[in-house]
Amino acid sequence: MMFEERIYIERREKLKKQFQTGKLLFLGNDECGINYADNTYYYRQDSTFLYYFGISKPDLIALIDIDGNKEYIFGNDPTVDSIVWTGSQPKISELAGKAGIHHTGDLSAFRKKISGLDKQSVKYLPPYRAEHFLKLNDFLGYSVAEATAKASREFIVAVAGQRNIKSQEEIEEIERAVDVTSDMHLAAMHYARAGMTEAQVTARVHEVAIAAGGNLSFPIIGTINGQFLHNHYHGNTLKEGDLFLLDAGYETPLGYAGDMSSTFPVSRKFTEQQKDIYRITLDAHHKAIELAKPGVNFRDVHLHVGEVLFDGLKALGLTKGDTKEAVANGAHALFFPCGTGHLMGLDVHDMENLGEQIVGYAGVPKSTQFGLKSLRLGRELQPGFVVTIEPGIYFVPELIDHWENNKINGDFINFNEVNKYRDFGGIRNEEDILITETGNRVLGKPLAKTIEEVELEREKAWLG
Repeated sequence: MMFEERIYIERREKLKKQFQTGKLLFLGNDECGINYADNTYYYRQDSTFLYYFGISKPDLIALIDIDGNKEYIFGNDPTVDSIVWTGSQPKISELAGKAGIHHTGDLSAFRKKISGLDKQSVKYLPPYRAEHFLKLNDFLGYSVAEATAKASREFIVAVAGQRNIKSQEEIEEIERAVDVTSDMHLAAMHYARAGMTEAQVTARVHEVAIAAGGNLSFPIIGTINGQFLHNHYHGNTLKEGDLFLLDAGYETPLGYAGDMSSTFPVSRKFTEQQKDIYRITLDAHHKAIELAKPGVNFRDVHLHVGEVLFDGLKALGLTKGDTKEAVANGAHALFFPCGTGHLMGLDVHDMENLGEQIVGYAGVPKSTQFGLKSLRLGRELQPGFVVTIEPGIYFVPELIDHWENNKINGDFINFNEVNKYRDFGGIRNEEDILITETGNRVLGKPLAKTIEEVELEREKAWLG
C-alpha cells in the first residue's frame, strides 16, 4: 500500500529545496534472520525511506542527485526462484513508478554509480542497523565510528523539519492507527480476568491488531507490574486486586503508529487506594492536554504536570514542601521518572533514530536531571505536531529504597507514607493529540479513562 504518487513527489521536491548541492543517500532496511537467514524477523522498512518513496520492500537503496536533478531507486528484480517461494512480485521499475521515480537499476548499478561519486558529496542519515554500517563501509569505506560521525546534520535537520509537521493524509492515517489502538485496549478491558496470564491478555490485544490488517507499532507492554516503564515480560498470573497496565499501539499497513496506555483493575472495581492515585494521574492528564498549544514549550507542559502530580500526592501525605521548588529539584521524579509525551508518526517515537536533541529539542541540549532527562520532547509545539500525552505515577520499590537510603529529596518526600505504597504498581493513561492552529485535538476513538468509564468497560468481562 502507498499514498498517491504526487504525495511522494511533493515530499521530495520540498526536501530538495533545502540543499544547493550534494547527493542524498537513503538506505532501505534489509530482512534479518532470527536464528538463520530464511527465518526472518517481521520486516519493517526504514521510516524515512517510506516517507519519501513509500515502498516497503527489502534490499532497496534510493539516491537523490541534487546536482543532476535526478532521483533513483536501486534493487534487484525478483527471480523465478524467489517467486516460487513468495509469489508474484512487481519489478523495481514498477514499484518506483508508483512513487514517481523514473530512474532505476539493480544493486550492481548502484555500486557502479556510487563508486564514481566524490564520497564527501554523499549525505546520509544516522545508521542504526548492522546492515547500514556494513553498506556504508562497503560503498564509502567508512568504519563504524566514521559512519556514525559523518552522518549529515544538514540532512537530519531537513528531514526532521519536514516529517515533524504532519500533512492531512498523514493525520488521517494516524487517526486510523489510533482507532484500532483504542479497540486493542477495549479488548483487553473486556477480556482480562483473575487467573489469566499476562500473555493471554497480550495475545488478545495482538489479535486485534493483526485482524485489522496491520501489526504492532511496538512490542506490547501488558503487565501487573506497571511500575516498570517498559516491561515486556508476560509470565505473571493476574490476581484479584491487581492493576493491569497496558501500553500498546497499532501500525497501519502504510507504517503510521498509534500509541495508547490504559490502566484497569483485574477485579470489577478499583480499590479506594487505587482510585486515589488514579484520580491524580487523570488530573495531570487533563492538565497536559489543556496546556498543549502552539508556541508552548512541551518541557513547560511536563513541569506543570509534575506539579499536579506532586500536589495530588501531597494531599495524600506522600509529599511535602513547596511544590515549585520540589519539581525544580526533580522530587516528583520519584513517582514520575519519565516524560509526559513524545512525538509520533511513522515511528512510535518519531525519528528517534535521527537524534532526540535535533528532533525533539530543536538542537537545545537536554537536561541531565533524573526524570527530566527522559523527556523526549522539549521544544515549542507547532501546528501539525502529533504528540502523546501520558502522565503516570509509579511506585518502584528499588527506586524508593535508593532515594531513602541516599537521602535524595528528603525535604520533599514522606518516605514513611510512600513505603505504604511500595507494592502498589503503576498507573498510566495515554492518548495521542494533534497540535492545531488554536490548540489541540485528541485523535481517534476515545479511550475509557474515568474511573466510572473503566469500571463500566470492566463489567463486560463478566457479561461475556
